[in-house]
Amino acid sequence: MQSDTREPGQSRSIYVTDDVRSYILQRKRDFRVSTSCSGPILLPTSVKPPKPTDLQVPVGDYTVYISKYQARYVDAIHRGMIPIFFEDF
Repeated sequence: MQSDTREPGQSRSIYVTDDVRSYILQRKRDFRVSTSCSGPILLPTSVKPPKPTDLQVPVGDYTVYISKYQARYVDAIHRGMIPIFFEDF
């Protein structure tokens, strides 16, 4: 996925780690990286719906939406973004 979150005219990729990719594919749903008081958090879109301004990263048949406010700081979507109460690996 290419985005223009750093500076106008510059693009970059946001990487989804293999363990998060498996987490998303097992749950068969879309997710959103949004802002929490402790940093970026990965939640199902049923909990935190996407916004029209979100960036979109495809993961198989599903999408990870990334808040435009978080996107400038996120290089990878990793396991540390999954809240403990959603984690049941």
